[in-house]
Amino acid sequence: MGRYFQLFYSFSKIGLFTFGGGYAMIPIIQREVIDRRRWIGEQEFLDLLTLAQSAPGPISLNTAVFVGYKMYGYRGALTSLLGVVMPSFLILLLVAMFFSQVRHNAIVDAAFKGMRPVVVALMFAPVLGFVKGMRWWMISVAAMVALAVWYLGFSPIYLLILGAAVGLLWAARAGKEVRR
Repeated sequence: MGRYFQLFYSFSKIGLFTFGGGYAMIPIIQREVIDRRRWIGEQEFLDLLTLAQSAPGPISLNTAVFVGYKMYGYRGALTSLLGVVMPSFLILLLVAMFFSQVRHNAIVDAAFKGMRPVVVALMFAPVLGFVKGMRWWMISVAAMVALAVWYLGFSPIYLLILGAAVGLLWAARAGKEVRR
């Protein structure tokens, strides 16, 4: 199987079988690119996720693009992007064509209600993955930032910039201590 086809196939499976948006795709992308295909390591994946979260656009698409780029450059990025988007696009096209006929259907409504808890769990799974390697004080900072965004309405953009600045200062300070 060609390398581009394999990349497209992997990401199209992810796009086809993931419900709930970008965050729900993260554990499936992680399983495919780290555990199954062994394209990248876990730490590198976490770094890509951080970058994907910081870049504009949906995290799942950004992650697919970054993984594809890491594997095969610009062509890999385009291949993985098309792979993850194509199934959703085709499904949405079909749903849009027939939705008016089934939108009040009790079976469709029940299916969507039944999927909600699963989608919430799929969105929560990446959080547990991020927490796995963190120290207690980092988890505390993450909880405070989440509360600042959720309850106080702080802009995530400013908090990301502040976090990056603190990380840079921390690294610079640690680098100076090592040189002494």
